[in-house]
Amino acid sequence: MADTQNTVYVVDDDAGMLESTQWLLESVGLNVKGYSDGRQFLDAVELQRPGCVVLDIRMPGLGGLNVQEELQKRSIEVPIIFVSGHADVPIVVRAFKSGAFDFIEKPFNEQLLLDSVQQALQGSDAPDPDPAVSASTETLLASLTRREKDVFLPLAQGYTSKEIAEQLDVSVKTIDLYRARVMKRLGAERLPDVTGLAVAARLLDPLQLRTPHRTD
Repeated sequence: MADTQNTVYVVDDDAGMLESTQWLLESVGLNVKGYSDGRQFLDAVELQRPGCVVLDIRMPGLGGLNVQEELQKRSIEVPIIFVSGHADVPIVVRAFKSGAFDFIEKPFNEQLLLDSVQQALQGSDAPDPDPAVSASTETLLASLTRREKDVFLPLAQGYTSKEIAEQLDVSVKTIDLYRARVMKRLGAERLPDVTGLAVAARLLDPLQLRTPHRTD
């Protein structure tokens, strides 16, 4: 019988993404099971506790956040790595507040997903999981200059350029410049990527995130 503690369940309604993600994970020797919708996954997982779940946010029927809620109702504790091509800050905040292990935006870097899955599997065997920051995340954050770090955290929390400019007593134009540099250096295409990095690195508590309507 397969060791379900090392099984990765992939749930995605995009057939191409589901297949490619399965292939990627299997290519490094992981046991993978794929499902095209949340209900199928929930029916299958009832008696088999997976090592971790790679779960799409937006799907017909039960979306990823609904699946997360249903797992919690059933007292099934499992690391969930959310993936989404349409993430925004409120969705990231809700996912992490509900206990998400990680949040990765599509199209994702393959190594980033592999690192996250390996950490989730290691954490599932620990009595009190506290996943370490991946080497790739540490390297990215270490590449920031002191001033870029000053902009990084409030940006990750959800503050606007205007608000950060007021905090640091500089012009909005200057913050926009540093904001662009931070996102480029971190390989972040959208703000949820920055938020996810900060939370994954344990530099930011999900409960400290703001969800304002952005105007910048």
